[in-house]
Amino acid sequence: MTAVTVDTAGELAAELTRQGFGPFYGTPCGILAKLYSAIEGIWTVPREDNAVGIAAGAALAGRCPVVLMQNSGLGQSVNALASLVVPYRLPMLLVVSLRGVGPDSTQENLVMGRLTEPLLTNMGVPWLTLDPELDVPAQVSWAAALVRDQGRAAALLIPPAAFGWRP
Repeated sequence: MTAVTVDTAGELAAELTRQGFGPFYGTPCGILAKLYSAIEGIWTVPREDNAVGIAAGAALAGRCPVVLMQNSGLGQSVNALASLVVPYRLPMLLVVSLRGVGPDSTQENLVMGRLTEPLLTNMGVPWLTLDPELDVPAQVSWAAALVRDQGRAAALLIPPAAFGWRP
């Protein structure tokens, strides 16, 4: 992937809001730091599974919530997703940073790096890896079609370099 020279995080934040996503919940993450800063009014939640639970309440209230987390937090959220969000078709977008994939080769992240996509697939959560070199609004539209229009969960995966993160 080439170096990112545009503000992809800012573009993604603006496009998520423009396409009706919100409220936003998250746990801080270095890869997502620029996105986290670009979202106005994000609610910081200390545990990812709790953020999923709060987002489930927002979904039941008719909103299209977004949960920002590392893929390690996705692992922590499996029960909330598999026993609540997926079977009851609660609409929410998971924005998941991909730790443990290039250029992040830290030992403690490698297993979740390998498991993220198969885990989402096996839970029945459609996913797309954000490509900052492609049309960001079109990628958000993909998510909106699933979350807002079909009323289900979807995941937008964020590779380490998408917002310029470096180890």
